[in-house]
Amino acid sequence: MAAVRITNRSGQKLKLGADQDWLRFDVESRDGGSVVAKMSDPVVLGEFELDSMKVATKRVDLAPHFNLNQLGRYAIIATVRIKAWDRELASSPKLFDIIHGAKLWEQDFGLPTSDSAVGSPEVRKYILEQANYLKGQLRMYMRLTDSTGDHTLRVFPIGQMVSFSRPEAQIDKLNNLHVLYANGPHTFSYTVFNPDGALTARDIYDYTASRPRLRVSNEGQVSVNGGARRVTASLEKTSAPQETPAKLETPPQPETSAEPKKTAPLEKPNKKP
Repeated sequence: MAAVRITNRSGQKLKLGADQDWLRFDVESRDGGSVVAKMSDPVVLGEFELDSMKVATKRVDLAPHFNLNQLGRYAIIATVRIKAWDRELASSPKLFDIIHGAKLWEQDFGLPTSDSAVGSPEVRKYILEQANYLKGQLRMYMRLTDSTGDHTLRVFPIGQMVSFSRPEAQIDKLNNLHVLYANGPHTFSYTVFNPDGALTARDIYDYTASRPRLRVSNEGQVSVNGGARRVTASLEKTSAPQETPAKLETPPQPETSAEPKKTAPLEKPNKKP
């Protein structure tokens, strides 16, 4: 996920997001200096107005649109085009790494099809990986790939985990992935992903009289047995990141200068398995 943060200090209202070319991304390898091939243009449409001294953040999932299958260090640059000024403003490069995670579990599955469909189904693979790169902090990721595991379709950071955790994973009759693991001394994280790798549910269970465990019914449904579920919103909205509108914010310390700012800073997570 790339987050482009735009601060308007021009003294006038800006209209952005009406055209597909208002925001462009370029990625290059810092190991060999080559430009990373772009397979498609991220969808960045979504018109919004940005008043002077206001801030907007646009989040875009870049993984499906660039060939980022090789390990290494990369740099990303975001370029904002302001049509009214006939001008482009580029961010400074931001670095990120693609690393191997320790594989904890994997399972092939076929995509659900209609009863009338014929022929062999498309096969994908769920992979749970553990990464240790933030000063000893363990984090778990769900990686969705093709059947070979070579082409990554989506990576999702599930969350922090403890060293003694042994995650449970089950696939239900609709090929949704259910993951349960200890994320604290007495708490368990429960997440559900659909076959496209989108998060559809997230819950926290407390270890009470019994330890939470995954249970599969005779009908192929998966649920959590044991523990006590915390009263929180279970379902999370998971609309495609590239279709989300820009989030408008107020700068915590606005500047009084009316001069236009010539660069649009870019925020991007440092690492990704």
